[in-house]
Amino acid sequence: MEDKELKDSLKQLIIDTCEKDESIEDISDNEILFGEEAPLQLDSMDALQISMAIGSTYNIKMTDSKKLRKVMESINTLCEFIKSNK
Repeated sequence: MEDKELKDSLKQLIIDTCEKDESIEDISDNEILFGEEAPLQLDSMDALQISMAIGSTYNIKMTDSKKLRKVMESINTLCEFIKSNK
């Protein structure tokens, strides 16, 4: 899977999982995903839902919460994590 294809798929997964109104074009690859200053303003509940969706979609288990926070910083970091775990 190409990087752009994977990143677009991750953006769509986040939009669907967290029930956001944005489109994939609204989400930049390097913008932060969590916190009040983040454009999507995702929270810890969203992180749990996203990690479960990534687990079932890409068959990757993410259990370490500190590592999870770092991995889910942006679309770019998520993409690199998934590629390194395939």
